[in-house]
Amino acid sequence: MVFDVGETLLDDTREFGAWADWMGVPRHTFSAVLGAVTAAGHNNAMTFEVLQPGFNLDVERQRREDAGAGEQIDEDDLYDDVRPALTDLRDAGLWVGVAGNQTSKAAGLLRALSLPVDAIATSGQWGVAKPDPGFFAKVADLAPGDPDGVLYVGDHRDNDVVPARRAGLKPVLIRRGPWGYLWSGDPAVQRDAEWVIDSLTELPALISGRTGRG
Repeated sequence: MVFDVGETLLDDTREFGAWADWMGVPRHTFSAVLGAVTAAGHNNAMTFEVLQPGFNLDVERQRREDAGAGEQIDEDDLYDDVRPALTDLRDAGLWVGVAGNQTSKAAGLLRALSLPVDAIATSGQWGVAKPDPGFFAKVADLAPGDPDGVLYVGDHRDNDVVPARRAGLKPVLIRRGPWGYLWSGDPAVQRDAEWVIDSLTELPALISGRTGRG
């Protein structure tokens, strides 16, 4: 089982707020534009372009780092169900990994949390990002066994559910964050997702029922 990061394991509220502050726009404005971009089916990176045409995300990310206002991840950013669910999955004998569209720095920050997982990787380390099929090929290589035995859990229709299914993995959509709530009932999600869940703590029982264990 492999987990996405943002709005799957991590509540992105702090990071979105930090970007709004860095860009000098009210936080509610940033959130509203993010919602509009999401509803239109665009990549959330377009939020920055809408607010500041010509905005270079990579350049500004480095400027934040240089200013001492860079990316941070700590225990308070984890959703409350993360540690219990990951622990239960490991205790049930599953291999558990983390792989999402995050920076190389984020991989180190996640490892510093000592999550109960077997591996952590990010698109920044791999040099390929979702929804590119190459990302999911990396996920399949990361996890042991065949791709069709890998469950990939994420919150995003276009970055997680649909491309994971196309890559031969079994996607699960978690209904939280702007994307999870918006697309939980989407026809493509209903078609491609193995399950739509409201909490990661639902997974051990679902998997136990699937495998006949318990």
